[in-house]
Amino acid sequence: MACSEVCKEVEFKEEQEEACTKDGTIDWHGQPAIKAKSGQWTAGIIILLNQGLATLAFFGVGVNLVLFLTRVLGQNNADAANNVSKWTGTVYIFSLVGAFLSDSYWGRYKTCAIFQVIFVIGLVSLSLSSYLFLIKPKGCGDEETKCGSHSGFEIALFYLSIYLVALGNGGYQPNIATFGADQFDENDLKEGHSKVAFFSYFYLALNLGSLFSNTILGYFEDEGLWALGFWVSSGSALAALVLFLAGTTRYRHFKPSGNPLSRFSQVLVAATKKCNIDMPLDADSLFDVDGNDSSINGNRKILHTNEFKFLDKAAYISTRDIDDQKKGIYTPWRLCPVTQVEEVKCILRLLPIWLCTIIYSVVFTQMASLFVEQGAAMKVIVLNFRIPPASMSSFDILSVALFIFLYRRILDPLVSRLRKKSSRGLTELQRMGIGLIIAILAMVSAGIVECYRLRYANKDCIHCEGSSSLSIFWQVPQYAFIGASEVFMYVGQLEFFNAQTPDGLKSFGSALCMTSISLGNYVSSLLVTMVMKISTEDHMPGWIPGNLNKGHLDRSYFLLSGLTTIDLVVYIACARWYKCIKLEGKGDENDDERGSFNKV
Repeated sequence: MACSEVCKEVEFKEEQEEACTKDGTIDWHGQPAIKAKSGQWTAGIIILLNQGLATLAFFGVGVNLVLFLTRVLGQNNADAANNVSKWTGTVYIFSLVGAFLSDSYWGRYKTCAIFQVIFVIGLVSLSLSSYLFLIKPKGCGDEETKCGSHSGFEIALFYLSIYLVALGNGGYQPNIATFGADQFDENDLKEGHSKVAFFSYFYLALNLGSLFSNTILGYFEDEGLWALGFWVSSGSALAALVLFLAGTTRYRHFKPSGNPLSRFSQVLVAATKKCNIDMPLDADSLFDVDGNDSSINGNRKILHTNEFKFLDKAAYISTRDIDDQKKGIYTPWRLCPVTQVEEVKCILRLLPIWLCTIIYSVVFTQMASLFVEQGAAMKVIVLNFRIPPASMSSFDILSVALFIFLYRRILDPLVSRLRKKSSRGLTELQRMGIGLIIAILAMVSAGIVECYRLRYANKDCIHCEGSSSLSIFWQVPQYAFIGASEVFMYVGQLEFFNAQTPDGLKSFGSALCMTSISLGNYVSSLLVTMVMKISTEDHMPGWIPGNLNKGHLDRSYFLLSGLTTIDLVVYIACARWYKCIKLEGKGDENDDERGSFNKV
């Protein structure tokens, strides 16, 4: 009888272990998350819908911001393009703030909720300021009616509003992507496949959310109904917030891991203090801890690697460390476990790859600035219907949707069958390289279109909207190329940084993706400034003047294609050098291949 009770107790414990997730996630009450009652696609779909609505709201502002600055605030083309690049860059630089708070203190759920509230406040403020102060006289800001002058207070209120939008969206974005991935246990085979698929669907939701902004909202705003467009964005952001909060009890959570800056500093200080020590060849002699009792509480251990050997000195057990241990003293500023050292190594290995993505982001950001200005100077009337220049980015979204389907349903399975030793298709690094190649094609296509636009343009026009007889639909290939490149670059980037960052820095991994977009916008702004400074010498109009028909926008595009080609060569070298993270219990062949560029 006693044996039977023991057996029942063992079976009960096994059932409990089977019912709970294996990746360390917890539920709303802080208990181990139960698979059947938390996460998976129920929570994933809520997050995807939230992302779609929030993206609709964000792009309701961003997609036509360059036209708002030129038509309502009276800025010239170069200044407007620069201001849009700086604003977009600020959006993504705030992602580092959100990621830091999430990984260190608040956790992803709380961080997402707080920054979405800020996002809603910024949009409501923008809607009110536009309706009450900026759109004067009523109906101004379309192609024909010019708006009056604005006071310093009104301009300041506008910039305060759009930068609140930047703060809210920036802090929310890297965490919602990682929070969505948290809903799937990668240690479960079925949920692991769902987690990989989630990133593709997440990026698809992002693009479908912006489709409404780029078409319907873009049309209304182009016709001068700016306040209406901003109010729709505010309503969409509020709906996204309510939907997110409604799924609260269903979500899975990871506990925040504490301030990573202190952990990084400890490794650097400890390694520096032991800089004169000769390291043993045997890595097994380095300091480590047993089980889950690591310096990064609750996270998986990272196995030792041979790169950046100087940092290994932080884990070397010196005579002084042995004496301290005998006395029961542990000083993390002198001795760090291997996992903590490897956490720093992981970030250092990621940095060259991350830097190579910045030039791609310079190409990507042209859709919100130079592509729109180029489209406005083309023939925009088709069958008596005016095509808003910003709405052409709809072809980018359609291209993203098409290529996500082609990649997941055709290309990836085909590549998997061609490989003899692996069931995986292209690795994330290979996909990012393909994205760079397609980006080069996008810039070449845009440059060729601009050459032909100038050939059919009226160079003596005063207001150059629609001054060329070349149809705006000739822009379709460059938008389609950008969309295809996004599927390979940005989706691959999301998967790559999420997989290759330590457990305590997952939001930081997503923030790296967004920060590359941020720096891409700043670099784009810097390039425009440099190009205009150099090309306007000797009283020349420059490459991007107010009257594009007197400039050479095509040369800007060809310059970007050349820079991206150089970046591709550097990227290939960095990708060949890269070694993937090695987590305890995940050393199989497929995991090792995730960070491989050379797999054939």
